[in-house]
Amino acid sequence: MKNKTPLFLTLSLILLLLTFCAPKADPSIQIQQAVAATIAAIPSSTSAPLPTPYPSPTPIKLTGLFCEYEFCIGHPAYTNFFDKIALENPEYPSTYQKGNITALSREPLQLILMIWLHAPGTTDPQFLMDTLLADATDLQTGTLDAQLIHDMNVISAPINTTVSPDITSGRIAGWVCGDRVFAWKIYAKDSATAEAIFKESINRFACNN
Repeated sequence: MKNKTPLFLTLSLILLLLTFCAPKADPSIQIQQAVAATIAAIPSSTSAPLPTPYPSPTPIKLTGLFCEYEFCIGHPAYTNFFDKIALENPEYPSTYQKGNITALSREPLQLILMIWLHAPGTTDPQFLMDTLLADATDLQTGTLDAQLIHDMNVISAPINTTVSPDITSGRIAGWVCGDRVFAWKIYAKDSATAEAIFKESINRFACNN
């Protein structure tokens, strides 16, 4: 009797031979496929965020701006106004109708004084400027300079003072806004500094009229 090789054994031998004889995969192709898969797995870049809108700069500098008693006025950033009336008598501080504020700086040495008075119908601030001038120490020099600033007729003049040996110059000014009259004065080391501070202060003045 002739032995016959079982069918499943024959098939196993054929598959084993095919496995050994099959061509090996090209390593370069495998590398390319791996690189392609890696690139495909990289997430797409996020689009750049839209620029954040920021508010435009405030036209009025907030540093060195005094706002109280329904008006605002500029002043140097290194000093601040205080209520001179309230300092002398806390029970009767400055009001909308009348007031007296002062700003003192020790470095540089400067003194600013400002007063106002409720005076409906008044158009000339000269009388209040005369009140602010100190008879014993101040001397107005030169002629009055008149300017139209913020629809206000502003008059000013340089002054000499003997209030202190360290500050001998200054400037006096006055104007009308609404139903109030304002007078302003500065003592400074020289007339140029006094005029520069005055211009900055009055250019930033505003009142509820």
